[in-house]
Amino acid sequence: MADFFNTLLFGIYPYIALAVLAVGSVIRYDREPYGWRSGSSQLLRRRQLVWGSVLFHVGVLTIFGGHLVGLLTPLVVWDALGVSHTAKQWIAILLGGGAGILAIIGATLLIHRRFFDARIRQSSSFSDNLVIVLLWLQLALGLYSITVSLRHLDGSEMVALMSWAQGIFTFDPAAASYVADADLVFKLHITLGLTLFLIFPFTRLVHMLSVPVRYLWRPGYQIVRTKKPAE
Repeated sequence: MADFFNTLLFGIYPYIALAVLAVGSVIRYDREPYGWRSGSSQLLRRRQLVWGSVLFHVGVLTIFGGHLVGLLTPLVVWDALGVSHTAKQWIAILLGGGAGILAIIGATLLIHRRFFDARIRQSSSFSDNLVIVLLWLQLALGLYSITVSLRHLDGSEMVALMSWAQGIFTFDPAAASYVADADLVFKLHITLGLTLFLIFPFTRLVHMLSVPVRYLWRPGYQIVRTKKPAE
């Protein structure tokens, strides 16, 4: 029975979550192009919003980038660069821990603002409230997992998680087995992360795909035309 649930959660569920993420996002963009944004309540308690939003987004984006590089970069690449498992573990702990603290402080400010201000609470949807709470829980699990990582500085847990993540993207049928003996906190962290992918297309999280990165290379000047008065 334990093997069945392990395979279900870490061998099948990832593909369900990723499929819903991809297909659902495309369908939502096609059907609701003008709803592809994050709702704004910046006119209410603006200072707390700014601090919470900046800390949260800086922390989360750093964590996301770290997870992407850390989990999906093959071990042979790290070995070729001369980065030992222990060194990589410390990088993950320090970088992820610092970013996690920033993000959870920001999330806490946003939760306080959303739940304890009557006007904001009234204008918030159920999905808005659910998402920020789930993100806070995910950040808390990530920070707690550091205590486990500190007991495995040889990188054994880290290698297992890397093997699982890379196994999912390479369709390795044995991927679920790599995390069968992982600590419970990592299993909860993975499961909740996949659940966030699953609900992604149905919440305000889709605004992550609309980051205006094109402005980074847009010309600094703008062409302005004026309409000549009729003669």
